[in-house]
Amino acid sequence: MLQRRTRLATETPEQTSVGITIEDLVRLHGQRLLLELLAGKAGTWRRIFSAEPHRPSLPLTGFVDLYTFDRAQVLGNTELLYLRQMDPKSRYEALYIIFQFELPCVIITNAYEVFPELIQLAEEREIPLLRTSLSTARFVHHYVAALDFDFAPQTTVHGTLVDVYGVGLLLTGRSGIGKSEIALDLVERGHRLVADDVVHLRRQRRVLMAEANRLLGFNIEVRGIGILDVERLFGIRAIRARKRVEVQVLLTPWDGAEDYERTGLDDERSAILGVEIPLVRLPIFPGKNVTVICETIAMNHLLKVRGYNAAEVLSNRLTSELSKASETAPRPSNLSDLDAT
Repeated sequence: MLQRRTRLATETPEQTSVGITIEDLVRLHGQRLLLELLAGKAGTWRRIFSAEPHRPSLPLTGFVDLYTFDRAQVLGNTELLYLRQMDPKSRYEALYIIFQFELPCVIITNAYEVFPELIQLAEEREIPLLRTSLSTARFVHHYVAALDFDFAPQTTVHGTLVDVYGVGLLLTGRSGIGKSEIALDLVERGHRLVADDVVHLRRQRRVLMAEANRLLGFNIEVRGIGILDVERLFGIRAIRARKRVEVQVLLTPWDGAEDYERTGLDDERSAILGVEIPLVRLPIFPGKNVTVICETIAMNHLLKVRGYNAAEVLSNRLTSELSKASETAPRPSNLSDLDAT
């Protein structure tokens, strides 16, 4: 009986996040978060290292023992109404309690009026002061969603990612083995390029997302020709900005002495940023139609996702037939029958 086995390949390590500057926060997410910079422009170099904001309600009253000042500070209705009831001197003293720390930024929600003391402290301490017209709850929701992607565990791998029938195929292998040529052939057949040469990966929850390097874009290198702009050559239908990675295809030179997978029951998996995905080791040699095989890998993966595994079906069928054959075979009733046979 054929048995299904699972092997885990070496895990790809993640890179440490360097955070995001306030300048990049406004540039990348300012339109979505409706942010405007009011004061403290000299401090836009400051960095945020967490996707979770903080509301400094207790620190404004003087309790700072557990103050998470290294996050973006959000002043909503509760904090602003509390400050509004104070006279200017008391308000300045309350605000100074939090501004004495190295805050990355302070954000006012609900398009609330800005107290002069806030402007003064933001300029004095060079801490960016921003405002949004969104409600506090809505702003926090969009803020976390926007920065969750920026702060997700990430890494880069040498390879090519192509969207084949909706399945993200990550083509890997040594330099010069033909990853880019295969990707170009797949694009010509109607599939979509996500990244070539440098694939930037991020883990979002238990999903591995990939995108192209910002500088390389959708350029692809084909040896003997040079750099090609896939978007210009094939149009917008040939590219995709971001795609989930679902299968890794490791291209290896053909080795007659190597014992390659023959049944499909030996499931090997690759762990990237803690996310396990199927790994297919594909030996290649001149004349082999790797493009069609890649399309077949994608379609076979779709079948497995829907619960159909051809190797398991065949294994079960063989097991069933062997079981029936053993049951129907005549069995000797006594020792004389054994001697006769």
